[in-house]
Amino acid sequence: MVFDSKVYRKSFEEVIKDELVRQRGKTNSNAIGYFHQNIFKYIKNCEIPKEGFDIIFTKSDGNKIYVEMKNKHNTMNSSSSQKTYMRMLNKIVKDNTAECYLVEAIAKTSQNIVWRVMVDGEKLENEKIRRVSLDKFYELVTGDKEAFYKICMELPKIIDEIIKEHKELQVGSDTVIDELKEKNADLLKALYLLAFKEYEGFEKIIL
Repeated sequence: MVFDSKVYRKSFEEVIKDELVRQRGKTNSNAIGYFHQNIFKYIKNCEIPKEGFDIIFTKSDGNKIYVEMKNKHNTMNSSSSQKTYMRMLNKIVKDNTAECYLVEAIAKTSQNIVWRVMVDGEKLENEKIRRVSLDKFYELVTGDKEAFYKICMELPKIIDEIIKEHKELQVGSDTVIDELKEKNADLLKALYLLAFKEYEGFEKIIL
């Protein structure tokens, strides 16, 4: 926050408000991930396992697709991508009827393609390990190529209805800045007291 304040010429109050927005964004992103995964509980032949893969879809021939769900195409770094790929590779080696999909809510394009990765300088690819955009996965599990579009069109209305029925979901006013000022009128000192009050030297900050 000190760096942000000085570099971007912002007051500490502005920086704190920016941080609140960022934290809410993270919380919201996690909630969206939960939604994208758990809505499949209500779609035929899909299950949400307690651990391991995010979704398992059983095809009409009885074979299964094991799904790792991601919010965005750039969520994983190379190390995370390799780890996920190797887990999928291990799955299809143990079960030659299985397929594994990396399903991305926000992919670069609508796609269902072989997932190619580099592991220790070697390019790996397998027809049974695929990168799939969310619209294509919805099409696969519902048989409707516009299923994801239809959900997106309904979401705003449904969310409004839920918030209207459940008042506790409505966003209240922020009290963070007021609470910090109760610690110290100087917001920087208040932040230091909050984070480092047990550290050497910070007892010098006057309450």
